[in-house]
Amino acid sequence: MSSVELPAVSITGTGLFTPSESISNAELAASLTESALKWNAEHAEEIASGAVVERPLPDEEFIVKASGIRSRYVMEKSGVLDPARMRPRFETRSEDELGIQAEMSMPAIHEALAQAGRTPTDVDAVIVGCSNLQRAYPAVAIEIQNALGADGWGYDMNVACSSATFSIQAAVDALRNGSANCVVVVNPEITSGHNNFELRDFHFIFGDACTALVLERTDDAVAPGQWEVLGTKLATKFSNNIRNDFGFLNSSEVVERDPHELVFRQNGQMVFREVCPMVAAHISAHLVTLGLEADGVRRFWLHQANLKMNQLIAKGVLGRLPTDDEAPVILDEYANTSSAGSIIAFHLHRSDLAPGDLGVICSFGAGYSVGSVIVRRR
Repeated sequence: MSSVELPAVSITGTGLFTPSESISNAELAASLTESALKWNAEHAEEIASGAVVERPLPDEEFIVKASGIRSRYVMEKSGVLDPARMRPRFETRSEDELGIQAEMSMPAIHEALAQAGRTPTDVDAVIVGCSNLQRAYPAVAIEIQNALGADGWGYDMNVACSSATFSIQAAVDALRNGSANCVVVVNPEITSGHNNFELRDFHFIFGDACTALVLERTDDAVAPGQWEVLGTKLATKFSNNIRNDFGFLNSSEVVERDPHELVFRQNGQMVFREVCPMVAAHISAHLVTLGLEADGVRRFWLHQANLKMNQLIAKGVLGRLPTDDEAPVILDEYANTSSAGSIIAFHLHRSDLAPGDLGVICSFGAGYSVGSVIVRRR
C-alpha cells in the first residue's frame, strides 16, 4: 500500500507587538535594592536568629553575567518599579472591554496577516499559546477570533515557554488534516504578571511581548516570502525545577500558599545542567530524522532564556560555539519573553536568508518541554 503524501505547510507571515515601556537593569536593580533593604530591616531579628535568610541585593553586573539581559519591555512599569508593590499595576477591565492579552495580540496578528497577503476573514483557526493566561475561560483565542471577525474555531494552549512551537505543530496538523485553511498562532506573553520581582535570582529574567504567525498549506499561499515547515518534533519530561503554582484551586486549599509559590520560581543551576543536553539532543535527532546535517542549518532561532544556555545548546548541535549570525540573540533587549522569544528572533532575523536556506525554531522550558520546527525558505 502506498503512503499518502501529506500536503506541505508554510509559515507565510509573522508579527510582533512590543510594549511602549521598557525597564533597564539599572532601574530594576535600584527598585529591588530599596525593597530588599526595607524587608531586611523589618525582619532583622528573624535574620539574626536564623529563622529567615537576608535578601541579597542585586547589581547590574550580576544580571548581565548571569543572563546576557540588559533591558526588558513591560506592559506597565510604574508598579514593577514601585518598591512597595513590585508587580505591574493594571486597571481592572469590564467584561465589555477587550482583554489585555487580546489587545496586545491584535497588532501582531494584523502585521502577520499583511505579510501573508491575507485578511481576518481568511482566518478560520486561532491558537493562543502562552505561559500564563489571564483567565480560565472564555478562551482568549475565542475573544481574539471575535475581535478579528474571523469564523472557525480557536483554543488556548499552555506548555510554558514551548507554547509557540507546540502551537505550530497543532496548526500544521490542522492544515494537513483539513480542519483549517488559514491558522493564526499568537503568543501574548505578559510575563511581568507572573515574575517574582522581589527576589534577586528572578527579578531580571522576564519581559513582555506578543508574537503572531500565519500558517497555510503551501499550495494555497500567496505571500512572496514563505517558510516551508519540513518537520516538527515535540518532547516533554516532567520536572519541578521550573514551577508556578498559581491556579483556581488555591482558594480551596486548606493551607494557604507562600505567595512566592504563586509566581515563577526555578532551580536555575539544575535547569541549566538538565535542559541544555536535552535540547541539543532533541534538535540533533530531529535533523537526523529529516536526513539533514547540522552544518547545513543556516540559522538557529532559539528560545531566548539565557545567553549561556543558547550557546551551549548550539555547541551541542554544531560541535562548536555558534556565531551571532548563526544563533541571533534578542534577549539583551527583550529579556526572556517565554514562548514569544524564539518567534521574535525568527521575525527579526530571517530576511537575509536565501531560498533553500534551512533554519531551526526551537523552544524549551518548564515541563520540561522542548519543541523544534525545521523550516526552509522558499
